[in-house]
Amino acid sequence: MSEHPLSLTFHGAARTVTGSCMEFRRDGQSLLVDCGMFQGSRTLENLNMGNFAFDPARLPAVVLTHAHIDHSGLLPKLVAQGFSGTIWCTGPTKDLLEHMLADAGRIQEADTERRNRRRDRAGEDAFEPAYTERDAIAAWKLCRAVELEEWFEPAPGFRARLWNAGHILGSASVELEAGGVRVMCSGDVGPENKAFLLDPQGPAGFDHVICESTYGDREREKVTIEERRKLLEAEVRAAMTRGGNLVIPAFALERTQELLLDLAYLLREGAIPNVPVFIDSPLASRTTAVFARYAAGLEDTGGVNVFEHPSFHFVGDVSESIRLNSVSGAIILAASGMCEGGRIRHHLVHNLHRRDSTVLFVGFQAQGSLGRVILEGAPRVRISGAEVRVRAQIRRIDHYSAHADQGELLAWIAARAPISGSLILDHGEPEGMEGMRRELQRVMPDLTVRLPELGETYGLSPGKPAKRIATGNIEAQQAVGRDWQNEYAAFVTGLKGELARIHDERRREEALARLREVLDSYKEFKDGKREAQGA
Repeated sequence: MSEHPLSLTFHGAARTVTGSCMEFRRDGQSLLVDCGMFQGSRTLENLNMGNFAFDPARLPAVVLTHAHIDHSGLLPKLVAQGFSGTIWCTGPTKDLLEHMLADAGRIQEADTERRNRRRDRAGEDAFEPAYTERDAIAAWKLCRAVELEEWFEPAPGFRARLWNAGHILGSASVELEAGGVRVMCSGDVGPENKAFLLDPQGPAGFDHVICESTYGDREREKVTIEERRKLLEAEVRAAMTRGGNLVIPAFALERTQELLLDLAYLLREGAIPNVPVFIDSPLASRTTAVFARYAAGLEDTGGVNVFEHPSFHFVGDVSESIRLNSVSGAIILAASGMCEGGRIRHHLVHNLHRRDSTVLFVGFQAQGSLGRVILEGAPRVRISGAEVRVRAQIRRIDHYSAHADQGELLAWIAARAPISGSLILDHGEPEGMEGMRRELQRVMPDLTVRLPELGETYGLSPGKPAKRIATGNIEAQQAVGRDWQNEYAAFVTGLKGELARIHDERRREEALARLREVLDSYKEFKDGKREAQGA
């Protein structure tokens, strides 16, 4: 037997909250847990276009924790590059993926075409989509549903079973046994009192546990669903009093359905004005239909379809969406939740500049995402190459999160104890991971904690701390967080105003000339370096 009977490589979600992808390898045989898409800055998203660090054609299986695109979104690319194995997941996850993956493929094609048409890209090389809708449908056809808590063999030498993670419909944690090593991968862990779902579950006693740390440095105020509805009621009433629209960037899967659950209740009770609620996301419409299919077994629905309220209007084609430009006094839910794509960008263009409108964030905003930039108070933003002033009210409710906070994560980890080898933190930004590590040192001082980087490989053995056996991908690691394009957008959107504050025309021209000199100096440095290398 080798020194480490099992190895683990982090191809994503290491010091970032997206791109979840772990490769477990034993005796030349590999399988993946998740194969997600990177989301956030352009630099981070560019990682989606690179080659996989493994051969997809040689993989026998992927075990999928849930249907969110940051965990499933590169499955179509995997198939396009030769994967023909099995994608193991729960039944609800399979049902959701039919729509999630196809929509992701359409977005890839449409966004690529739109970027190539932009006037500021004239003459540049054309972008290619990471994959197509056809690839997405092919990936979905490889899905195989498995019941929670039932053992299965996804690949030779591997046993696995899935446990309710309480995050979204169908979400699961993955228990793996291989080479005498027992491992638990948390997936995304849901909070207590999560709408629709039971609290997370799972067995105890592992060699290694890989746990997400999205909110690893935060303790949220504990609120019941009733208290959360009161917060939403206050935001809706305030927004309607201002007279404009209430625009809510909402993930098409789970967050939209939770909002509809609460809005239906508030409308039914007369707690908010009877205003139209537009769900402007074809994907949200389709995933809501999946939720309706499982409504009888979901908590908090009373066993009925709560998504059929007469005030709810599911928007279909683009022309219907465009007609919302002339609407005031409505609630508009649109994807994507981080404002990185989809119809929400269209509604932000038409509402951010309006003083009477409100933008309400109800989900996590990753570093580098447009949603994060708006939430952090940017006075101007760039959307699809255009500058948009931010005059709307920017609000936030942090109690719709589908992620456990620090205390809930600690409780989930404690329930997996004893952990005889290592706890490995993933799926978190550096601050969240470090905050979680410090708290773990305080409450579990004997526990070995690892914080992996993108591309790093760890050797896993029974009862021993995980050992790093390969360093990571430096280029990929540098893509994490805000990138130069975020800084460029912030600089450009404020440049005109900065120049306007220079009242002397000649000094304004002098400032521009000095900016050009700085840019030229970097060009000269690059040219000089190229000449030196040629010599």
